[in-house]
Amino acid sequence: MTRPPTDEEFAELVHACWASLYRTAYLMLGDRADAEDLVQTALAKTYANWRRVRSIDAAPGYARTTLVNTAASWFRKKGWRNERPTEVLPETAMTGHETDLSDRSTVLDALATLPPRQRAVVVLRYYEDLSVAQVAHALGITDGTVKSQTSEALSKLRALLGDSVIPAGAIND
Repeated sequence: MTRPPTDEEFAELVHACWASLYRTAYLMLGDRADAEDLVQTALAKTYANWRRVRSIDAAPGYARTTLVNTAASWFRKKGWRNERPTEVLPETAMTGHETDLSDRSTVLDALATLPPRQRAVVVLRYYEDLSVAQVAHALGITDGTVKSQTSEALSKLRALLGDSVIPAGAIND
């Protein structure tokens, strides 16, 4: 039987995982301040349930799952605001940038157009490199839902970014 992690190990977890959790939160929310708030809230929840974590090896996954579940809760409570202020309308902002991945903001803007669950699935599958089963477990959904949400999200991203960025059929689950 393994012992629960210590407070010192929690501090190590925070130092080791903060950047990864923040990047995931930012990709899911599209806002730096909201991402910081989400990570802090998720880590506070992780600490509140720290004795439930079976081992230090399980702690990063526990924190990431807490982050994703907290984000999902925020989406439900706050309602999804799929609008962001911008200087240029999205229809004109994409012109000439369909294949230019050096402009990260183009990809982030496209990601921001996805509904919360689709964005979470794409971030966890292709940024965090989780398997379909791991994403399903983290989001509390079935493998089939992960696959269908991934397919719909990639179709939307292809429409915005072009097939040269995300070729049809290039990603099979």
